[in-house]
Amino acid sequence: MGGPVESLKLRIRSELEEAETKLGLGVNIAIATLILISAGLFIVETYPLPTTVGVALTYLDWLILAIFVLEYGVRLWAAERPLRYIVNPYAIVDLVAILPILVGFFDMRLLRLIRWLRVLKLARFLEEERWLGREGLIIARIVFTLVSIIFIYSGAIYQVEHPVKPNVFGTFLDAMYFAVVTMTTVGYGDVTPVSDAGRTLTVMMILTGITLIPTQVGSLIQNINRIQTVNAMRCEHCGLSGHESDAVYCRRCGAKLPEVQSTSTT
Repeated sequence: MGGPVESLKLRIRSELEEAETKLGLGVNIAIATLILISAGLFIVETYPLPTTVGVALTYLDWLILAIFVLEYGVRLWAAERPLRYIVNPYAIVDLVAILPILVGFFDMRLLRLIRWLRVLKLARFLEEERWLGREGLIIARIVFTLVSIIFIYSGAIYQVEHPVKPNVFGTFLDAMYFAVVTMTTVGYGDVTPVSDAGRTLTVMMILTGITLIPTQVGSLIQNINRIQTVNAMRCEHCGLSGHESDAVYCRRCGAKLPEVQSTSTT
């Protein structure tokens, strides 16, 4: 009963969530690229643009939005348990990122950056030495998390402060400057929000800067140090390198590593 349909759903889930094939990996990378383009469009549109360019960018953003709506619908249709999928954190972010645009409320395109974290689950495909390596991918995740937080806060503070203080929060760069200064608790005081929403966001930025940034930076430094102590020995079975200095078996294929180990540092 429903064999072909269920098989199709399973195939779609596999391609979108696990990306076990080149097609699935390509689809996820394409989605990530569209997310970054969408965020870039938001930033560009905060600057004065010729009318024709502005119209073209608007059409492009609506096209990207249509693709995201289609993607959400496909994911929901193919979900093994649709109700459970709807309350999944990733699905909630997907929905929040597209609904405000559809109904004409608060522009939350930068929230789509969080969706890019999906693609970081594909890190296992990039663990070859010619890419970043395991520790390098961990560092990439941390850096991207920090950048995403800054971008999202910058976009939010721009949208709530630009209408009431356009001479101060004139462009996205102005908002990003304020976000970085606030989250790092430098606090020059040359830029201050005046709206209630802006002040609330500022408090959230400070709390985020105090609680999250030190943790992420500490983890970043720890993983950089780990890179300097990994084993350079290559697995003779699958060719993967970059194992821990005390590793006995390959973390990819499980084959036993050569008994003679060599480390890059002592």
